[in-house]
Amino acid sequence: MALSILNNIPSLAASNQLSITGANLQSTLFRLSSGSRINSGADDAAGLAIADGLRANVTGLSQSARNANDGVGQLQVADGALAQVTNLLNRAVTLATEASTGTVSSSQRTALNSEFVSIKAEIDRIGSKTTFNGTSVFSATATSIFLSDASSNSTIAVTVGALSSSAIGSSSPVDLSVNDLTTAANATTALGNINTAIQRVASDRGTVGASINRLQAAVNVINNQVQNLTAAEDGIRAADIAQEVANLTRFSILNQTGISALAQANSHQQSVLALLR
Repeated sequence: MALSILNNIPSLAASNQLSITGANLQSTLFRLSSGSRINSGADDAAGLAIADGLRANVTGLSQSARNANDGVGQLQVADGALAQVTNLLNRAVTLATEASTGTVSSSQRTALNSEFVSIKAEIDRIGSKTTFNGTSVFSATATSIFLSDASSNSTIAVTVGALSSSAIGSSSPVDLSVNDLTTAANATTALGNINTAIQRVASDRGTVGASINRLQAAVNVINNQVQNLTAAEDGIRAADIAQEVANLTRFSILNQTGISALAQANSHQQSVLALLR
């Protein structure tokens, strides 16, 4: 090969290769330090778009699971309140049964009616004051937990309808507000309505329980989706650490040998000086 001092071709070749090795080494270090195979759009533009889409799905589903869990909490509050209403109605049964007998005096019946009025007032208070996150639990309007799915138009809603002494249950109201225990006949009428109200509240608790089970099943499905989508995203985005460690060793050695080769290439032209001595 002819000796030339105009251009040092071996040095240029060694420098170019050293630049490539340096870029690969830098990329490997980025992947090892971040744990991610894709640290910029240049690493894998298509993969980044897919991974970001999967992450958005995971984020939305995770929030949906939290929404559903909030719905379960609201329904559990409703169920607990209805359980207390049942206790109050059972006490009302005792009072009405006692007041309907002919052995009770007028003053005693007045005392029984006074407690009965208090029970109705407490049922009204439970219906109006029971809240979850500042929102009334017992209302005639359903609360949507998920947005409607355009493909299935499915919506999970939380309600048990209006609850008060004059409207027990969400389907067929039972009017207790006009009932009293001031006479044996009135107590007998009230007893029938109270028993019907107990059945209606039990039906509402069954509806609430079914809704709780449905929401919990939805959470289980969502959590499974989140797991699978996260695994899919991880397969695209995550770095193969074992492979990257191997690459680190490889490019580190190449970087060192490239520097040595560049030094040798730069010193090669100095042999021209020997011809001038």
